[in-house]
Amino acid sequence: MHPAIHFVWFTFLIIGILLFDLLVVQKKQHTVEAREAVLWTLFYVSLALLFNVGIFVTRGQDAGLKFLTGYLIEYSLSVDNLFVFLLIFSYFKVPSHYQHRVLFWGIVGAQVMRAIFILAGVALIHKFHWIIYVFGVFLVYTGFKLIKEKDKEIHPEKNPIVKLCSKYLPMTSGYVEGKFFVKQGGKRLATLLFLVLLVIETTDVVFAVDSIPAIFGITLDPFIVYTSNMFAILGLRSLYFALAAAMRKFHYLTYGLSFILVFIGTKMLIADFYHIPVGIALGVVAGILSVSVVTSILKPAEK
Repeated sequence: MHPAIHFVWFTFLIIGILLFDLLVVQKKQHTVEAREAVLWTLFYVSLALLFNVGIFVTRGQDAGLKFLTGYLIEYSLSVDNLFVFLLIFSYFKVPSHYQHRVLFWGIVGAQVMRAIFILAGVALIHKFHWIIYVFGVFLVYTGFKLIKEKDKEIHPEKNPIVKLCSKYLPMTSGYVEGKFFVKQGGKRLATLLFLVLLVIETTDVVFAVDSIPAIFGITLDPFIVYTSNMFAILGLRSLYFALAAAMRKFHYLTYGLSFILVFIGTKMLIADFYHIPVGIALGVVAGILSVSVVTSILKPAEK
């Protein structure tokens, strides 16, 4: 079977899941409660692990471990997005029953953008091998920067998209029945909800610049990079609602993510001299995440 066929059927699988979510789950706008969010999170994680079993069976142990490591890295790095989502929703005072809709379309946009970034990144690395060192240095730098700016405040009002839209895009002053666009006085206006969506999308682009190079430190197989990223992003929405109340408790997670970035960046820089087996890389990533979460629970942040 031609490799392109794998991308096609997997993309149709993702589209099918998203359509089910849009036409069935979101048929009635509602506030996503913790229990529902946990069940959906388990569903998406189980789906990814089931796909991982398929990778093990059809492509062997090495490919299976690379997918699992890549998925774990992308999923854990995506958790950082959740803190920003929480801040954005709080800043714009987005009603809870509209948040699911915003995150759904935000994730659709994120999947498209990441697919483009992945294909471009793999093509560049295959043509110019030295770019792998650029990515490695960038990840190490980002890791240390993440520790340094752990408590730095984020100001959505300074987002260039917010400034641009506020100046040039005709908008309503509030939310209108969960719609992104409405017609008022014969004019089509964007709603505040559309502005929130744009902020979510631009924020993900920034995070993608950090997270996608990280998986290149594990594998350059475009199918594994693509599928692990898509599964990580797919489960992000339900994870947000499942952890919304507890996210601020994982205050050591940022340190864990920064160490992961530094580790993967170092792995990329020494790849031509020493190859760290994917099994060891998986153990290191899982270990760092476990320690950061457990430490957050045992040593709560001071109020």
